[in-house]
Order: sequence, then C-alpha cells, then structure tokens
Amino acid sequence: QINFVACQLFALLAAFWFRIYLGPSHASSAVRHAFATLFGIYFAVFCFGWYSIHLFVLVMMNYGIMNMASIPNIHRYSFVVAMGYLTLCHISRIYIFHYGILTTDFSGPLMIITQKITTLACQLHDGIGRQAEELTAEQNRLAVKTRPSLLEYLSYLLNFMSIIAGPCSNYKDYIAFIEGRHVHMKLLEVNWKQKGYDRLPDPSPTGAVMYKLCITLVSLILFLTLTKNFPMAYIIDNEFLDKTPFLSRLGYLYVVTQAAKPKYYFAWTLADAVNNAAGYGFSGVDEKGTFRWDLLSNLNIWNIETATSFKMYIENWNIQTAAWLKRVCYDRAPWYPTALTFILSALWHGIYPGYYFTFLTGILITLAARAIRNNCRHYFLSSVPLKIAYDVVTWVVTQLAVCYTVAPFVMLAVEPTIKFYKSMYFHMHILSILVLLVLPVRPQAHSVRKPQNQAMQNSVKSK
Repeated sequence: QINFVACQLFALLAAFWFRIYLGPSHASSAVRHAFATLFGIYFAVFCFGWYSIHLFVLVMMNYGIMNMASIPNIHRYSFVVAMGYLTLCHISRIYIFHYGILTTDFSGPLMIITQKITTLACQLHDGIGRQAEELTAEQNRLAVKTRPSLLEYLSYLLNFMSIIAGPCSNYKDYIAFIEGRHVHMKLLEVNWKQKGYDRLPDPSPTGAVMYKLCITLVSLILFLTLTKNFPMAYIIDNEFLDKTPFLSRLGYLYVVTQAAKPKYYFAWTLADAVNNAAGYGFSGVDEKGTFRWDLLSNLNIWNIETATSFKMYIENWNIQTAAWLKRVCYDRAPWYPTALTFILSALWHGIYPGYYFTFLTGILITLAARAIRNNCRHYFLSSVPLKIAYDVVTWVVTQLAVCYTVAPFVMLAVEPTIKFYKSMYFHMHILSILVLLVLPVRPQAHSVRKPQNQAMQNSVKSK
C-alpha cells in the first residue's frame, strides 16, 4: 500500500512535468512514448520487483500474437492468452505465493494490461478484419486501421499514468493524446464562433486535478477512520447474529458496505487525477459550456450513492471496466450476453469463490430488476408524488441489493459467504426468483449489435 501511494504521488508530479515540459509542442511523439514507457516500467519494478516480469512476459507474448496471428482470429487468440495468463497468475498467488504477500500482489496491473490487450485486439480486428457496415457506430469510431509499432504498443500498455491502477483507455484516444490531437478532437465538436471565440480555447486540467485530489484526501481520511472501525467480518459474528434482529442487520450491512468504498474512491480518483495532470482525459464541453475531464473516470460517486436501479449502480461503479466488458464481451457475445459478461467479470477479478457468488447473484438480481422495471415503472410516472415514492423505494431496494450482492466479494471464501446468506435468509435470491417466475420477461433489445449503416438509415428516415 505504501509503494502504491508513493508511486501514484510520484506519478502525479511526473504527469505535471510531462504535460509542461514534454507536451506535444515541446517534444516529438516518439520522445513522449519513450518517456511514458520507461517511467511505467520503473514504477512496475519498484512496486513489484522481479514479479513485474509477469507484466512484461504477457505484453511481449501478445505483441507476437498481434503481429503473427491472422486478423480474423487476432482478438480470439489475444483474449485466450491474456485471460489464461491472468488466471494462472491468480491461481499462483493463492496456492503458491499465498494471497496477502504484498510483493507478489502484481495482479492489479496485470488485470489492467489484460483489459488493454484485449481491447486493442478487438479494435484491431474491427479496423482491419471487418467491413465498416458490419460495425456499430462506436466500434467504427474506435476501430484501429493499422498494427501499432513496438514503441506505441509498449507505451499504450505500460505508460506510467496507468500501469499501477489504470484505468483502461481506448488505443486511439491514447495515441491522439500522445500526438497532441486529444483535446482538439473534442473541441472541434463545438461551434466556438457562435460562442464568441476567435480561436479554439485551451482548457487546463488543473482545476479538475485539484478537485479530484480533494476527493482522494477525503476518501483517505474516511478509509483510515471509518473502514477500520466497521469491518465486513462483523456481520457474520456469532454474537452479533444472535443478538441483532434482521432489520438491524440489514442496516448494519449497509453501513459496513459504505465503509468499504473509500479505498476504491481513493485509488480510482487518484489514478484519474494522474492522467488528467498529464493532459489526458478531456471529454469535451457540457451543456453549460464547462470543460469536462472525465473521459477516464472510473466512478461517479453521486450517481452511485443515489442510484435507483441495479443497472444505474453498475454503470457508475468501475466505469472503465464496465466499458471494457461491454466492448469485448457483451457486444460480441453470440448468446446470453448478460450472463457471459458477469462470468467474464468474475474470472477477470480472480478465482476466489466469493467473486463468483457475487457475480452469479448479480445476474439473478439484474434480470429481476429489469423485469420489475419493464412491467411496473410506467404505472408510477403519471404523477410527481408517485414518481417520488417509486424513486425512494427503488433507492432503498437498490442499495440493499448491492450490499447483499457484494458482501461475498469482500469475504472471498465459501464458508463465510454461506453463513452470511443464511443469516439473511437468502431473501434477495428468493425474491428475485419469484419475480422472474411471476412477471413476464420481455426479450432484451440488443440494439448495440445494429450495424452502423442500418442505424444511419434509421436516422435518415427519422429526419
């Protein structure tokens, strides 16, 4: 943990220096790639010592696949090798090196690199191996038309801004950032002459970085005070279970789940700030004319804490991982995309049974929540009081459902997970099954698979 914080703080300083002294107007793309790569390698070695060799082995193995595999199969081979290697490392950390030895905890960076490898492979397959009319609008926008050079590939996977804590970004966005086109591409989407500008503005990330650093500071304080005082293990303590009524246990479950969040808020927001400090992460201008630096943001805290649906909660938690799952699995799965996406998410996280309890429970609750929303929500939209009542009830149910679902993710093992669910009387499982048995389930519209030309034709017809 100390190494992680030290590296991220040093990366933050290096990012400011990188933007000021090695900006696109001061250094060539090759120099920027080389600096970002070398510093990333240094951070990996500093944090994980010789175990960092796993990162480099996986990177070079997939570079070979990218250059030698046939384009129609490049995404399949890259996916199998990257996920296979990651899974073997997860297994080795548990059964060989024993989870908890900090020097061997290299799985975090390996997970991020796996995301990037598979993302690039899929986007390269889209750009070279498929016709434009076969792609969705997003796939066409992100498609990579040429294989990257070794330096570009290493920079994308190992750069110092994201090697420790991510997040995963799209290859084309990263290359545009290195080449100095990243901000201009977003600014050109706005007609600045109508807004009274003679030339394109020059948005600075300093304000966004300072704001995110304030969030990290608050999160750190909460982690050091709140998290340690409300351990998740207490909810399965025998004395607690014997003396505490069911509703009180539900309330305490919400409290301990809230207490577990600050460490994620801290790590992800700090990682976002590091990228912004380097000038990466500009996402455009909102309706109020405010410059936005949330292209790489991994969470939206307000939307998480006010979520009124399981889907809304998931979409705002670990955002970049959710985007990765959508692009490499959900959009490409031939059948059962929701189930396959949850299973891939569990496999990517590791092999602890608790992960699979969480994600399999998540499948059930997601399907039940979707059925309730499709069949019931429209009855509560006729008046403001009904809508408010609906939002309050769905907020409470969503927050408790999330707590119920993620508890095994923290407990990890089978025995405490079963003990926890028994103490909760498996109520969310039972309610979800009853909902799916009683309410009709509408076929899910998989609009993301609609080819770009079909979407364009529909847009022309509507006009």
